[in-house]
Amino acid sequence: MRFSTTIAGSLPKPDWLADPETLWPSWHLGGDALHGAQADATRIALFEQQRARIDVVTDGEQSRRHFVHGFACALDGVDATKVERRGIRADRYEADCPTIVGPVRRAAAIHAGEIRFARSATSQRLKVTLPGPMTIVDTLVDHHYGSRAKAALAFAHALRAEIEELVAIGVDVVQIDEPAFNVYFDEVDAWGIDALDTVVDGVGCETVVHVCYGYGVPANVAWKASLGGAWDQYARLFPMLARSGVHTVSMELAGSRVPPPVLDLLGEKNVAIGVIDVATNDIETAEDVCATIELARRYLPDERIHCSTNCGMAPMPREVAYAKLRALGAGAALARERA
Repeated sequence: MRFSTTIAGSLPKPDWLADPETLWPSWHLGGDALHGAQADATRIALFEQQRARIDVVTDGEQSRRHFVHGFACALDGVDATKVERRGIRADRYEADCPTIVGPVRRAAAIHAGEIRFARSATSQRLKVTLPGPMTIVDTLVDHHYGSRAKAALAFAHALRAEIEELVAIGVDVVQIDEPAFNVYFDEVDAWGIDALDTVVDGVGCETVVHVCYGYGVPANVAWKASLGGAWDQYARLFPMLARSGVHTVSMELAGSRVPPPVLDLLGEKNVAIGVIDVATNDIETAEDVCATIELARRYLPDERIHCSTNCGMAPMPREVAYAKLRALGAGAALARERA
């Protein structure tokens, strides 16, 4: 479909499930009650996407406290109870991070249960989002490998095994979230693309890598404000991504200072352009979304343009996020009418 729609992955959690509008929320329930509440929250997330005419839906990450730790802390070799505070994303901000204490190994399925439920709850195309190897390494403390590249390769193999099981369940699209790619360019070139390709090459579904400027949280908003009149990170990164094995690159555009000509640097990749700004609670209109799509059309053929949010919406007020979903669907429909 021309200008097909999706979201970067996460949606806000209901306040009866977890702390609202935060990136590391605490669950308000436990045991079977928690699993039932997560399933109910997933139903709501799917409903709101379908109501907004989103074509490729996610579970809204309703069963995960955090997009990285939800996967990484379920692996052997990662100790979620041994936490250290460290700077991440080149010290853009600090976070309490679990520790790599031994060889990383996926001993069992991690997200299969929640994705199996999501698959049963919708007939639409279903996307699963997983953290990328570099971003995982950048959000943990390494007391074992002594090399970010070696640690990333171990996580890449664990991710690949997880993806193969999720594809067998019926996932249509796998998205690898790599915000760290927008920070460590030398490492992306040296080993990041190779780690990404280890994850995605040959999997039996559509693959996406999501690279953005981060959630609309104060640390990221302040960092963006320091970047000047033109954000040049994509100009350095996109030629590297052009040689990767992923089908689609998901990137930030709406409300940003990303120079649109960088879209020319992605070779023949499909591009999921961010048409919804997650750094503001202002609700876009259908015209706003359509205008961002029209901007991308100056540089990309219609068949390569998909429409998404700039980043996840986990920290946003729920009703704001849902309204932005509806703007996304309406704006893409308007763009189709005018194309």
